[in-house]
Amino acid sequence: MVKDTENNAFVLWFTGLSGSGKSTLADRTGELLAEKKLKLQRLDGDILRGLFPATGFTKHQRDDHIKRVGYMASVLEKHGVCVIASFISPYNEARSLVRGMCNNFIEVYVTCPLDECISRDVKGLYQKARAGEIQNFTGIDDPYEPPENPEIVIDTQKLSIEESVSVIMDYLERYF
Repeated sequence: MVKDTENNAFVLWFTGLSGSGKSTLADRTGELLAEKKLKLQRLDGDILRGLFPATGFTKHQRDDHIKRVGYMASVLEKHGVCVIASFISPYNEARSLVRGMCNNFIEVYVTCPLDECISRDVKGLYQKARAGEIQNFTGIDDPYEPPENPEIVIDTQKLSIEESVSVIMDYLERYF
C-alpha cells in the first residue's frame, strides 16, 4: 500500500543468494520502468561494494553496508526517485532497518535452490568458498535468512525472466 500520497516513489529491494537472479531481474525491471519515464536509480551490490571503503563480509560489515545503502535509497525515494536495489542482504534485521527508513519499501525475495545458484555461478565464487578461498560466503559458511513477509516472491528456478518481471510489474502498477 502506498503510504505517501504526495510521492509515489518506492524502493524495490531484491534479496536472495548469489546467482539467484537478483541483478538480472532488477536490470530488466529497470528497463521497463524507464520506459514509463519514472525518475529511476539502480543500486547494485557488486558496483557499490567497489565504491564504499572497508566493505567486508563479516556480519557487522554486511549490516553496515546495507545500512549505508538503505539510507541512500531512502534519501533518493524521499526526493521522488524510484530505487531498484539488488543486494544479497542476508539478514532479516538489516533488511528490516532499511524497510523502516523508506516510505514505500517493496521487498522482492528472489528464491532459488542453492544447487541451482551454484550451477549458475559464472564467477566461480561458490567453488572458491567451498575450497576455503573466500570466507563468510552466504549460503556456504554464512547464513541467508529468507524474508519473513516479502511483498513479492519470485522462484527463478520455476519462472522465466519475463514471467518473473511480469509478476513484479503487475505489483508495481499501483505506483503509476
